[in-house]
Amino acid sequence: MARPLRFRRSHERWDDDRVRRDLLADLDANLGADLVSPHYKPPNGWQAWRFEMDNGDMALFCTDGDVAYWLGNTETPSALWRTDKYEWEDVPYKVARWAQRELLADLAVEAPWLDDYPHVRWYFLTVLMSKDGRETTREFLHERACGFPDSDPEEALSYLESVLRPGYLDDYREEMAGKLGTSETLDYWRMSAAISEFVAAKLLTDAGYDVTPEIEVTTGHFLDYRATEPDGTSYLVEVTRPRPPNRRSTNSPVVAVRDTAEVKTSGQLANHGGGVVLFVDCSGFTDEQWAAVKGEQPDVRHRPAVVYRVRPDGSAEGYTKGDVPLYLDSAMTLL
Repeated sequence: MARPLRFRRSHERWDDDRVRRDLLADLDANLGADLVSPHYKPPNGWQAWRFEMDNGDMALFCTDGDVAYWLGNTETPSALWRTDKYEWEDVPYKVARWAQRELLADLAVEAPWLDDYPHVRWYFLTVLMSKDGRETTREFLHERACGFPDSDPEEALSYLESVLRPGYLDDYREEMAGKLGTSETLDYWRMSAAISEFVAAKLLTDAGYDVTPEIEVTTGHFLDYRATEPDGTSYLVEVTRPRPPNRRSTNSPVVAVRDTAEVKTSGQLANHGGGVVLFVDCSGFTDEQWAAVKGEQPDVRHRPAVVYRVRPDGSAEGYTKGDVPLYLDSAMTLL
């Protein structure tokens, strides 16, 4: 799976003649390319170029005379093959800010349905504009309603906007946005599982906990969250999302919950010495499927565990198994 958009850095000297000779000519020969004016002026002291390819790809390049940065959702010209890649936080803020404005301007034209969801648009920008995943990510968020069944895109996106608006996941944007993926083929299950991690983060913060994603434990595994109380007491949380029955061999939502939790328990959690709260997110279930789970409240072979379903209107309900140390009453209706 490809990565979200990242910068390349060059320490060579670049001017307009060399940009046209070593970058534009290469792109034009392979894809058909034009040099056009950027949407926005580059930072003071920087010179910038924008490349637009016949296939819809684009790229940005800028230099202050000592260092140059390349960013694009297209092939990399051969003159930059030996350059290293850098995350957004590892380049000068003014360069990252300029590049972000350029990409947001493009996204406003290509996906105007995101205009009402500025936090979603910003948070997933490097995926929504990525080389391999821009089409599939947009399809998942819009046409597939962010993985929520029986929901319309506007309601689902409004919910995701409410998750991201407070900013508690901003510091983990690069990592968390990348989980949505940049694959050319839409992987609905993997993308839905990524959304479940955002759902879990909102439940925990609504319950009054601070959340920290991707916690490495002594076994070498990573667990999804550390949930921390105001007094510093913390708990580890791992999230799993059962596939709805119509996406598995079984026709029973109860069996789907049991099987998915068992895979997580016998795999990743089996290598951990206990103390992990398992979140089983059934938000991918329809009303009828969740009603069956809610009625039977099946065990999930791991304790403590919370089995729940969240709807895009913000409502959440679930049940617990074992002695769950988290107080979730303010975040969901406990059955």
